[in-house]
Amino acid sequence: IKGGTIMNFPQDVKYAKTHEWVKKEGDFVLIGLTDYAQDQLGDIVFVNLPEVGDPVSQGDTFADIESVKAVSDVYSPVTGEVEEVNEELLDAPEKVNGDPYGAWFVKVKNVSDMEDLMDAKEYEEFCKTCGEE
Repeated sequence: IKGGTIMNFPQDVKYAKTHEWVKKEGDFVLIGLTDYAQDQLGDIVFVNLPEVGDPVSQGDTFADIESVKAVSDVYSPVTGEVEEVNEELLDAPEKVNGDPYGAWFVKVKNVSDMEDLMDAKEYEEFCKTCGEE
C-alpha cells in the first residue's frame, strides 16, 4: 500500500524488477505494465509498440509510453519474438491505467529467460522498497 492506494498483485502472472508483468497463455506469453508502474506514471496518453515479428530480448526496451509526467521505456522481461501487438492501446492508452493486467502490450512466442521473474509475493515485497533510495 503506497499513498493510500491498494495495489493489485495477481497471482497468475510473473513480474520483472522493471515493473512489467508476464502471463503464460499456451505457447505464448502476454507482457504488460504492472499496477504499481501505471500508478507511478500517472495518466498514460500514448503507447508506442513494436511490430509483429520483432525480436525482444530480456532487459531490452521494446516499447515506450508517455504519461502526463514523463516518457518511459518498457523493458522486455523475456526473450522471444512478437507474435501480436495490442492495437487497442494505440487508440486507447488509458486502458493501461484502468486495467493494467488486462491491457497487455504484446504477445510473444518462442519465449525463454523466464526463470528470473518474481511471483506476486516477491514482487509485492520488492515494490515496498522501490523509491526508498
